[in-house]
Amino acid sequence: MSETAAPLPDPAPAAALAPSAAAAAPAVAVPHPPGSGRWIAVGAVLLTALATGATVLAWNTQQRVKSLEAELVKRQADSGSQATEARTLARQAELTAREAAAKLALLEARVAETSMQRTQLEELIQSLARSRDENVLADVDAALRVALQQAAITGSAEPLVVTLKQADERLARFNQPRLERVRRALAQDLERTRSAGVTDVTVLTVRLDEVIRQVDELPLFSAPERRGSARAAEAAATAAAAASAPASAASGTGLAGLIGQRWAGFASVFWLEVKSLVRVTRIDQPEAMLVAPDQAFFLRENLKLRLLNARLALLSRQFDTAQSDLREAQRALDTYFDRNHRRVVAVSELVRGVTGQARLVTVPRPDATLAAIATASAGR
Repeated sequence: MSETAAPLPDPAPAAALAPSAAAAAPAVAVPHPPGSGRWIAVGAVLLTALATGATVLAWNTQQRVKSLEAELVKRQADSGSQATEARTLARQAELTAREAAAKLALLEARVAETSMQRTQLEELIQSLARSRDENVLADVDAALRVALQQAAITGSAEPLVVTLKQADERLARFNQPRLERVRRALAQDLERTRSAGVTDVTVLTVRLDEVIRQVDELPLFSAPERRGSARAAEAAATAAAAASAPASAASGTGLAGLIGQRWAGFASVFWLEVKSLVRVTRIDQPEAMLVAPDQAFFLRENLKLRLLNARLALLSRQFDTAQSDLREAQRALDTYFDRNHRRVVAVSELVRGVTGQARLVTVPRPDATLAAIATASAGR
């Protein structure tokens, strides 16, 4: 490979001799230099080697791609099987979780039931372990709380007063020094409850029922026949009194005395009848005399409705509404009914009494007794 290339011929003489050479020997070929063929062979060898290397590299690459594709397909298949297995495991885990949740709920219910039974058992044991005094204090406390609820419902202090009396009598039978403080508190609360003056709704409703029952019998200013019948009854009573004089007085005075007594009785009856013919009455509101007989029925019914509304308001503890209805009923009694009649006077007094007592008064709580019971129970 250390050979030197031969010198190339000069192109000028060759060009000058070209026509004559072409003319002399036209079929003679031009010889190639010996070095150019070697380079061509080397290039061909290199190209062949490169092509062979590229072919080998392409074949290796194709084989690697095929192996990668196969590996990818295999891994994809493995991933699909793993995903299916994961879904199956997830379903199984979900079912297991549901079963565990159901079992946990059942266990919680059983634990709660056991806790409740344990609490009840502890309370039973405590109630059995209490002494007689503690049981009495617990019963008195419970009775007072029930009485408070009854007083709040009925609006009357009577249930609380009765319960306080019974508790004091029950504690007095034990004669224990530790219960003396409770008895003193009971006495204080009993005095406070009695002095509270709580409205007794039951008594007030009974009085209103009595007033409603008597409304139809009350005389009106515009009904003189009621007054005439009253005077006739008074005259009959006077005549009966005169006729029922003792027989001894008649026998003592003789026939003249008997005639005089009869004449006096007849004269008194006659004079009462004469006085009943003319009446002089002071009427502050003239419209009371203008009530027609057919309007008297509606007047009495309106008065009954007022009283019934007041009764319902008392039962529902609406004392303001009851006061308003009672004032209207009192105004109707004073305006349209004869205030000189004893029944009207009695009914008016009943309505005024109910109006004065229909007020909201809170039932006092026996806080001193409850505190004394708590102290006595804690000091055991």
